[in-house]
Amino acid sequence: MTLSYDPIAAVEHLTKRDRVLARVIRQAGPFTLLPPKRTSPYESLLRAIVGQQLSGKAAATIHGRVLALHAPARRPTPQLLAALTDEALRGAGLSRNKLAAMRDLATKTLDGTVPTMRVLRGLDDETIVERLTQVRGVGVWTVEMLLMFTLGRPDVLPIADLGVRQGFMHTYGLAAMPTADQLARHAEKWRPFRSVGSWYMWRAVELHRKNKNPQPK
Repeated sequence: MTLSYDPIAAVEHLTKRDRVLARVIRQAGPFTLLPPKRTSPYESLLRAIVGQQLSGKAAATIHGRVLALHAPARRPTPQLLAALTDEALRGAGLSRNKLAAMRDLATKTLDGTVPTMRVLRGLDDETIVERLTQVRGVGVWTVEMLLMFTLGRPDVLPIADLGVRQGFMHTYGLAAMPTADQLARHAEKWRPFRSVGSWYMWRAVELHRKNKNPQPK
């Protein structure tokens, strides 16, 4: 997979349109988001479901256990998941809710509700959100992450994302978290590259932490 836009042109656009964001871009450095070379919507959503409400390390551990249950296959498929028992999946560390969500994901992949990557590439963002949020446990934010990180779409604004909101607060010197309307209104100037602007909001959080807790010389 590759980005569906030119990242250099996107950064140039944001730098010209938003002088405050331009400072973050200079401090954070190049835009480095790169979609995975080979994955499927099913695999991406499976990983997302496993990782919900978990730290990165815990999510990676449980996801690894789930993948191990599919051995010797290298990649998970809905057919393989259907052959696994609830006991085996629960033993990997999945909650009952996540197990139910994974079963629903497998079912909706097999019936075509969750399309193949080839089909997904031909759909607009709104249609993808509408289709994929039919899966139990998959909300708008999860699909927005898929749009940004798997499909490489240029103009996604995950307005409910805590990191994006925190980054906006730090970048623009707010005393409190921005409202959804406040963030959305400002991000209009980022169009058609709101994905890149959002990515730099995450970098802004990292910069804030680094400046607040500088490394000893």
